[in-house]
Amino acid sequence: MLNPKITLEQWRAFIAVIESGGYAQAAETVFKTQSSVSYAVQKIEQLLDLRLFEKQGRRSVLTPAGHALYLRAKNLLERADALEQGAASLRENWDPELRLAVDIIFPTWALLHSLNRFSTERPLTRVQLYETVLGGTDEALYERAVDLAVSTAIPQGFSGDPLIRLRFIAAAHPNHPLHQLDRPLTLDDLREHRHLVIRDNAIKHTRESGAWMGAEQRWTVSQKATQIAAACRGMGFAWFPEHAIATELKEGSLKPLPMREGAERFGQLYLIFADPDFPSQSAVRMAEILREDLELLCKEAAREA
Repeated sequence: MLNPKITLEQWRAFIAVIESGGYAQAAETVFKTQSSVSYAVQKIEQLLDLRLFEKQGRRSVLTPAGHALYLRAKNLLERADALEQGAASLRENWDPELRLAVDIIFPTWALLHSLNRFSTERPLTRVQLYETVLGGTDEALYERAVDLAVSTAIPQGFSGDPLIRLRFIAAAHPNHPLHQLDRPLTLDDLREHRHLVIRDNAIKHTRESGAWMGAEQRWTVSQKATQIAAACRGMGFAWFPEHAIATELKEGSLKPLPMREGAERFGQLYLIFADPDFPSQSAVRMAEILREDLELLCKEAAREA
């Protein structure tokens, strides 16, 4: 453990000597006199009873002990700086935690990009992410378990704004019997085959998905990844968010079903504050980041189209 009697300023001076290449340069970096920097390094050596530098000709170089302490001292200062930044955030009324519910049809990679932006700005704000399905998002809002939600519908008693419109396509493995019919498919064709659906994860506030549920055979799973993996193994068909199966479509493990009608569907996602009158600063900033990122992504998609 680093000696608690050594101040952060002394460690800062020690690091500056190494990184700037000498005592004179370090003095300019830390805005101290050269004698102050030299004294700080000597004080560390005295308190630790270690030599941090040794002479090699006219140059002073780090001893092995000095190099080891340099790495640990640098980590210590980075942690101290992060602590100060976090304290500043709290002074600005930033909450120590952001609670966010996001329906699983939202693009995961886009969500992680936005969360990374948020965490870069507010590194000490903890994030509680709830990946929800249908009524699970409603339930999180009703029970005030979250500050912000991205949902496929606006539950009664709340207001929200449109965030993104997603395209869904019917797909199955290329060797699935539906593809072997070699003609445009109807909903009656689908009734004879297994439909893969994702379970509403609400306990009390379940709601209808609005999706087609006409197949006699149905597997209900809890995760988007399970649904996709089962379809890639020829175990059934489903309507998938197009972005979620982009890789599988490109690799050929899934293929769009040649539906006569209903091959594609669209779903709207909404951004909803649990308390729109008094939202937390963390929730407000996360909502801004989500909107900014999605606007940029839509512009990029339009340019590529």
